[in-house]
Amino acid sequence: MNGLFKTMLKNYPPAKFGKVRDNYCIDDKLLIIASDRISAFDVIMDQTVPNKGKILTQISNFWFQNTAHIIKNHLFSTNIDDVPNLEQQEKSILDGRFMLVNQAKVFPIECVVRGYLAGSGWQEYNRNRQVCGIDIPDGLTEFSKLPFPIFTPATKAEEGHDENIDLREMKRLIGDENAEFLKNKSVELYNYAADFLLKRGIILADTKFEFGINPNDEIILIDEALTPDSSRFWLAESYEPGKNQYNFDKQILRDYLLSIHWNKTPPPPQIPEDVIKKTIDKYKEAYFRITGKEFLD
Repeated sequence: MNGLFKTMLKNYPPAKFGKVRDNYCIDDKLLIIASDRISAFDVIMDQTVPNKGKILTQISNFWFQNTAHIIKNHLFSTNIDDVPNLEQQEKSILDGRFMLVNQAKVFPIECVVRGYLAGSGWQEYNRNRQVCGIDIPDGLTEFSKLPFPIFTPATKAEEGHDENIDLREMKRLIGDENAEFLKNKSVELYNYAADFLLKRGIILADTKFEFGINPNDEIILIDEALTPDSSRFWLAESYEPGKNQYNFDKQILRDYLLSIHWNKTPPPPQIPEDVIKKTIDKYKEAYFRITGKEFLD
């Protein structure tokens, strides 16, 4: 089965294309379409992972509905008939993989919350026993649980890697009051999701949120929420610090690319079909564990 690599809607100007999402402005709303593109090491692969975009969209929608008591979000509709001026073929392509959202002025910050030492946090801890300026106790290994969840913001990069910053720099960029609000809401969202997921056998190692200001001057949750693309999910029953974790993301793809010693620059290599299948199976498993429902192709 072929996945959706890119959209081009007949009655709307060309979108802003991200690594995964295609965005179209529709009056005062934004149409966000999740393609089946997949990237690794900041390079978009030439092949798709069929249905990945639908899974990501529906997981985000699940969390937007279940975290609205913590903070408002940008979701307006997931009903395809609420999107005007679509061709019938476009409706069939977009259904299940789009969100019609309220526009917001985006904060230029990735709001990352970490409950465990992994990724760039583990690398920084090895250097100076800190993560984004926060002192961390000695004696931890890779994938260790932190004494408490920590807020580790990063600047948003249009291309390449985001850059970790500390809270002081975040306050300089967006102001003290906004920074404290985003920090507190990010940690509250993380704690809620981590408790929810642990009951379903998943450890939420870390995640990132994005926020914006709506026309009513309210800070709202935007973009995606608590998906395998924005979070590290580990299987709780096999969790052990210091050892590789059973995960629910595209690590299979990363591992394959590392195994062939790809130089991490375009053009990307051809990905074997079995790697693509194993990757989509991970996303489907994440969907099932999070929502309690089987994903139906």
